[in-house]
Amino acid sequence: MSWSDPPAAAPPSGPVTLDEAASRANDAASWVEENWSTWLSVGLRMVLILVIALVLRHVLRRALTKLIERMNRSVQAVEGTALGGLLVNAERRRQRSEAIGSVLRSVTSFLILGTAALMILGALNINLAPLLASAGVAGVALGFGARNLVTDFLSGVFMILEDQYGVGDSIDAGVASGEVIEVGLRVTKLRGDNGEIWYVRNGEVKRIGNLSQGWATAGVDVMVRPTEDLERIRTVITQVAEKLAKDDPWNERLWGPVEVLGLDAVLLDSMTVRVSAKTMPGQALGVERELRWRIKRAFDEAGIRIVGGIPPVPDEQPAADPTAGVSAPSALANPTSPQSQTASPLGPQNTSK
Repeated sequence: MSWSDPPAAAPPSGPVTLDEAASRANDAASWVEENWSTWLSVGLRMVLILVIALVLRHVLRRALTKLIERMNRSVQAVEGTALGGLLVNAERRRQRSEAIGSVLRSVTSFLILGTAALMILGALNINLAPLLASAGVAGVALGFGARNLVTDFLSGVFMILEDQYGVGDSIDAGVASGEVIEVGLRVTKLRGDNGEIWYVRNGEVKRIGNLSQGWATAGVDVMVRPTEDLERIRTVITQVAEKLAKDDPWNERLWGPVEVLGLDAVLLDSMTVRVSAKTMPGQALGVERELRWRIKRAFDEAGIRIVGGIPPVPDEQPAADPTAGVSAPSALANPTSPQSQTASPLGPQNTSK
């Protein structure tokens, strides 16, 4: 599609006559008559492209919003059940779904509006090659200048899409560790053990250890004297484990039986019995403390003494030696001994001749 050039105006050479003015008006009218259809078609094409782009963008964004809302409603419905309360973190799923929805809506708007803008420029017969080349150079310069920001953003997108961690998880990110309280596309916020808040850039995280996914292991080492009966120790610990598995809330936190794995170490003055149990994620520390508490009480009732307890008092104490507090005799106590004579002062010397 090409437009015809407008009629060239004649150089001014004195006053314009009526015939010349009429001729110029006729030329302008003919030029407009020749090009008005082109203008109309180009304008209608631009309007049509813009309307289609806006409608498509609105439809896709609305569909993504409804999809995110449906995901949140399904999570809230499952959260009310007993099993859902253990396995589903509504806040984590909500933030994850909102972040994914925000990324998808932004990408959709960028692609649709960018394509519409290029089509409109093409309809105006504008050469897009220099524009695309300039945009490519600007993009490369921006990528080098803000590479840390781009790295953080891309790392955050993949972390959220892969569901590596979420709100409520206890993670070890290498540079910091704690409970996740917020997951963003650029920064993750962690609550440390002492209450501090860590702001960790997603691009700096090289490894992530999630302590809240799957299951955890509670391990307790029981150190007793080497003279204790191993079968008796196993029986007492088994009774403690069976009672723990029936009591609330430990029956929900334990995901497997408490097992006595056997002897972990045997020394001259002690031996170590290893006890292990599979627990809910994040509940291993509490189960270990409760196991130690109950095993110690059961051992006290059974007369089994752990290493480090009060030493036994002997039945009979030997008589004290009466000479233990007497010091050894000294050689200086005898005035006739050579040591005493050597230590005595010298008498006056006779200097007369």
